[in-house]
Amino acid sequence: MAQAYQESHLDQSRRSYRGAVGIMQLLPSTAASPNVGIVDISTMENNIHAGVKYLAFLRQRYFSDPEMRDVDRLAFGWAAYNAGPAKVIKMRRLAKEMGLNPNIWFDHVELAAAKIVGRETVHYVRSVFTHYIAYGLVKERFAH
Repeated sequence: MAQAYQESHLDQSRRSYRGAVGIMQLLPSTAASPNVGIVDISTMENNIHAGVKYLAFLRQRYFSDPEMRDVDRLAFGWAAYNAGPAKVIKMRRLAKEMGLNPNIWFDHVELAAAKIVGRETVHYVRSVFTHYIAYGLVKERFAH
């Protein structure tokens, strides 16, 4: 939910100039890839399903190190969703060269990210994380 809000403000009709579609702002080619396998993302249900599947693929393939905390797996997944996994790998390498922990996003790899791709991905991850915390608090508040 947090990522969908950041991507499209929960608007399935949204289209980006790069060709990303729907609530999760996913490229149709990414959704149709073997890693996701959803050809039609024009409906909200398929779009969300494809976005969640792609995010899970990113976390499992690139960020499954047992030394990585769950919060960092989420953050790295969001960063890869935004900038691409190859750039996040470069960010982690640079973080290590800078004497930072390559398994921690906040105040570590995000500093390297700013050097490689500028503030966009750093802002994106922080915004999604803020929404994630807010939605979690709302869920907790109304669960009682």
